[in-house]
Amino acid sequence: MKILVCISNVPDTTTKINFTDDSKSFVATGVQYIINPYDEIALTKAIEITEIQGGTVTVINIGEPSTDPTIRKALAIGATDAIRVNAVPRDAYFVAKQIAHVAKDQGYDLILTGRESIDYNGSQVAAMVGELLDLPSISIVKAMSIENNVATLEREIEGGKEVIMCPTPFVASATEGMAEPRIPNMRGIMSARTKPLVVVEPAPVLQFQEFVKYDKPAARSNVKLVPADDVKKLVDLLHSEAKAF
Repeated sequence: MKILVCISNVPDTTTKINFTDDSKSFVATGVQYIINPYDEIALTKAIEITEIQGGTVTVINIGEPSTDPTIRKALAIGATDAIRVNAVPRDAYFVAKQIAHVAKDQGYDLILTGRESIDYNGSQVAAMVGELLDLPSISIVKAMSIENNVATLEREIEGGKEVIMCPTPFVASATEGMAEPRIPNMRGIMSARTKPLVVVEPAPVLQFQEFVKYDKPAARSNVKLVPADDVKKLVDLLHSEAKAF
């Protein structure tokens, strides 16, 4: 089975977020970057599938040379080879277009992404890639098995779960439960140094949106304590300050 896994290079979850003085860009100085955790789940699942059925796992990243260590970690985990599109991932549409451009006519049986990236939380790329390649796309998949080129996928829905059967090829986005991320071992780390990492230039893409500025969430206000028997005051505060109704 030939699988393509899309990975993002994101700040570590413990990173303190800061923006430039004009609030137009993220301050990356001193920030540790990692594979997007949801993408790492997708990567692990892809490796598990090929361990059972045979095949290859290619990872693709849209990024500048600074993302190479993240890509090499994906190779250390077990990916066969890697592709980096040499561009800044300016928005979800741009990323999806680059992935689709690379994947077109390559005969991938399965394209996996994470449910979202933890920096932008957009959950858009998988569906866009499916649309651009005219393939089915299934979002936020918690479990997946493939037999005789037909996949059984499980998704959580309100009040239960949804089971979908879909023939390959298709696009799916992974979430918690699909697989348990792996820690690279020494053999994987050593072999990652020699695995192919191909750099390609980006395809031209029209820009339909622009990030004007970034803001941090407002600081939390002090907690107000209300006596248990003063229901009227509690209701007044919920109405006037919390805007609960």
